Amino acid sequence: MKTLVVTGGNSNIEFTKEYFSKYSFDLIIAVDSGLEILDKLNIKPDYIVGDFDSIDKSVFKKYENGEFKIIKLNPIKDLTDTNEALNLAIEKGSDEIYVLGGIGSRIDHTIGNIHILKEALDKDVICRIIDEKNVVELINKKTVLDMDSNFKYISLIPLTTKAIGVTLKGFKYEIENYDLEIGKSLGISNEQIEEKAEIDLKDGILILIKAKD
Repeated sequence: MKTLVVTGGNSNIEFTKEYFSKYSFDLIIAVDSGLEILDKLNIKPDYIVGDFDSIDKSVFKKYENGEFKIIKLNPIKDLTDTNEALNLAIEKGSDEIYVLGGIGSRIDHTIGNIHILKEALDKDVICRIIDEKNVVELINKKTVLDMDSNFKYISLIPLTTKAIGVTLKGFKYEIENYDLEIGKSLGISNEQIEEKAEIDLKDGILILIKAKD
């Protein structure tokens, strides 16, 4: 099952509209002010999740008629709204989860959203955070990338203390059986030069970022 999670963050209306024109989803989850984006596009979510501290109250009132499944969270909580939405997507049986709006001006929320991708990774669920300039995911095994002209740069940053035995093929800068360590910038701004490129590692977790500029 393919699920889209739309959060507040820096969700761009035009980008979200274009994204919906290209892809279809089995389940749509709106997170707090992410509902405002969907409302403007006249897209109805299957679930609405959040403590609703940042959403326009007049928009939220339109969805309180009992037609929509609303999961209202206590503002005093251990997990972020996006984390709760991700857990819901996994609980509902998602094989693939795409998060729009998870990258924003709040660096703490952005880093936190990258970290919660591990919950999906641990369950072997594909999960990516996407905006108009970036695609972010976590990998812990061999991954093959198709050439994508929309994203010039490929960066690999260890999430764990070390990513052991990393091998890169089909990139401008290749390495073989190399240990990437947290705290170093070696994996930043590589470029794919072949139609298919390979990232392999023996142990650990890498943050894979595809960036336009």
